[in-house]
Amino acid sequence: MSQPFTFTVTGMTCGHCEAAVRRAIGQLDAAAQVRIDRARHLVEVENASQPREAIAAAIREEGYAVAE
Repeated sequence: MSQPFTFTVTGMTCGHCEAAVRRAIGQLDAAAQVRIDRARHLVEVENASQPREAIAAAIREEGYAVAE
């Protein structure tokens, strides 16, 4: 099992935002497990086959800011 990646993502304000982030990650890595804590602005991605930066880029492409 790989180490989970944790991202601080701002701009997620509703369930639709969460779904967009999940969909973007899923399109990049269908096997990734995604947990989102919108109140804390956290997105955790586990079992990802993609590098951290590729996942961050997919989130950014949806229009959300990812802290470094």
